[in-house]
Amino acid sequence: MRAVVSRVVWARVVVEDTVVGALEEPGLLVLLGVHRDDGPEAPATMARKLHELRLLRDERSCAETGAGLLVVSQFTLYGDTRKGRRPSWTAAAPPAVARDAVDAVVAALHSRGAAVAEGEFGADMRVESANDGPFTVLVET
Repeated sequence: MRAVVSRVVWARVVVEDTVVGALEEPGLLVLLGVHRDDGPEAPATMARKLHELRLLRDERSCAETGAGLLVVSQFTLYGDTRKGRRPSWTAAAPPAVARDAVDAVVAALHSRGAAVAEGEFGADMRVESANDGPFTVLVET
């Protein structure tokens, strides 16, 4: 699994002019990609990292502060652009597998007591945010 994680002041996901997930306070915007070879342990590992990594101000974590996370599925994180002019998506997990893995990350975050909002899997989403810092990192399992 791979996640691009931004510390944000606020963030939201809009589908067809309707907000489907939002952070109204500072937290983490998580663009989450699932690799076709991710094992069954990957969702729990990713959830732990996202919840415990000290990415917020003053080197604090969501676990410490109670800050929320907005998780958005993003298969394009596994786009391969090394050859040609079109990305290859062969490394990304198939949609059914990816949906289950993203759901498992969200469930693992909930089980840790995290406040989680979500995008809509497979939808044409508009992701809006105000980066804090800006501060963006790549997190991988």
